[in-house]
Amino acid sequence: MSKVNFETLLEAGVHFGHLKRKWNPAMAPYIFEEKKGIHIIDLNKTLVHLEQACAAMKQIAKSGKKVLFVATKKQAKEIVTEKVTKVNMPYVTERWTGGMLTNFQTTRKSIRKMTTIDKMKSDGSWETLNKREKLFKTRQREKLEKTFGSISDMTRQPAAIFIVDILKEHIALAEARRLNIPTFAMVDTNSNPKMVDFPIPANDDATKSISLILDQICNAIQEGLEDRKNLKATDKDENSKGAATETAPVVETAPVVETAPVVETAPVVETAPVVETAPVVEETPEASASEEKSAE
Repeated sequence: MSKVNFETLLEAGVHFGHLKRKWNPAMAPYIFEEKKGIHIIDLNKTLVHLEQACAAMKQIAKSGKKVLFVATKKQAKEIVTEKVTKVNMPYVTERWTGGMLTNFQTTRKSIRKMTTIDKMKSDGSWETLNKREKLFKTRQREKLEKTFGSISDMTRQPAAIFIVDILKEHIALAEARRLNIPTFAMVDTNSNPKMVDFPIPANDDATKSISLILDQICNAIQEGLEDRKNLKATDKDENSKGAATETAPVVETAPVVETAPVVETAPVVETAPVVETAPVVEETPEASASEEKSAE
């Protein structure tokens, strides 16, 4: 981010305050002098506070959170719309609806009505309505778009709010303070800087002054978004490299089981053939008689 210098702030008329009779005594530390009945803002302090606000904005954007910009002044409407759209942040440039933050659920219902009408046009149910119903829905859609169109993507309460002219946007400031949302604001000599967490003492009426301050804030947000994108990319690369370099788990080899020595089988001894016993011959009486005679 290119840092703004003292001369650039001076050329943009950031140093011009309000008439002396309109001043707020709480702005005394930020006033350099009075000249021709007009208070002059100390630009050195503007530079310091602007750097602090930009650093805080960068961290918020880096964390992926949303910052809501509020500027319903005629001088700031187009500038805010042009610059904030580039960083894709929500903004309010029409009338601030009471309870837009403190009664956020009702705000979301109104946004859902708008998306329902868009869905009717896409799914064909729009053609079933008569002419009077179509006219009513169209007017309702235009009214909702004018008030809530720029915050339709804000699904939750913002992480911070940036305000141009806290006197005109006192309702938005009060709601943010009640919800403990960090507040950033351009604070002129007729405002109370103690009401804001990050006050930037500057001229909040001149278009050049508003444009210069918003340029610095939006650049800081853009840097924060780029850092977040780069951080995600590096994390993704590291994870992919880590997964590729991880070696497969070493499988422990099973212990080699020593094979038992092969025992040679003993030779099979052939069994001797069984000898049949001779049959016993019974002695006959005739034979016994002959044997007796031979013995005599």
